[in-house]
Amino acid sequence: MKYCQGPDAKTKIPNFAVPPKACDAHCHVFGPANQFPFFSGRTYTPPDASYESMQVLQNILGIERAVIVQATCHGTDNSAALDAIKRSKGRYRGVAIVDEGFNDYDLMRLHEGGMRGVRFSFARHIGNAPDFGAVRNIANRIAPLGWHIVIYMEATDIVEYSKMLADLPLPVVIDHMGRVKTKDGIGQEPFQLLLNLLRDKEDFWVKICGAERISSQGPPFKDAIPFAQACIDVAPDRVLWGTDWPHPNIEGFMPNDGDLMDLLALHAPDEKNRHKILVDNPAHLYGFND
Repeated sequence: MKYCQGPDAKTKIPNFAVPPKACDAHCHVFGPANQFPFFSGRTYTPPDASYESMQVLQNILGIERAVIVQATCHGTDNSAALDAIKRSKGRYRGVAIVDEGFNDYDLMRLHEGGMRGVRFSFARHIGNAPDFGAVRNIANRIAPLGWHIVIYMEATDIVEYSKMLADLPLPVVIDHMGRVKTKDGIGQEPFQLLLNLLRDKEDFWVKICGAERISSQGPPFKDAIPFAQACIDVAPDRVLWGTDWPHPNIEGFMPNDGDLMDLLALHAPDEKNRHKILVDNPAHLYGFND
């Protein structure tokens, strides 16, 4: 089993004015393992990344809201995420991992606990191939709740499954710009398909975080900027951003979350668009203003 390195503990203060009610729309809580054990069938083990540690990070970054994204190391036991959401007193929402064994009562309990979507992790580096039969079955179940689907998938799989993505009957969010490789350029087929989905499907969303996961040049990951800007140009009202703290499964250089926020300012130099990405868009999708 793979053991993950921890995040950079010396978080830098962002070099721009972070607006009130800014949201980290993609982050995780892990454990503490003695309270919230990890899934026995996991492919990696992260260090503990507790609610308290997240508060320290967000205070430095100037972020008030967050979306806790369930990760595969906790499987379908969403307890750690639900605990963080409850303790946030309305400042957090969540995206759960469920399977077809969850009944309507289970889903309603998740909704009451602050969950607003279901995530499918089809990242092949952790051994998960796409299963869109399961995606569609779950999508039909959660649509009455007003939830959405979050999909983490490889760039090559976007080509094969783009029609299935377009046909899902509820909003769809793609993690980390579809894990495209920057060395293949903006014209690469997976990224162009992603932009087409953003352009043509009014409930299709993309997270422009994960520059460290798609960069071919390494830090400071500026080769990801044209990709993020292309997404913003096409659909500024359907772009999200998050730190991806505590950055599970990062090999080698661990990014600093303050540097990643500064990179966001380069993705979105226009303050109006940056406000949409940090405040308005997550508030709309996750119901923070409800």
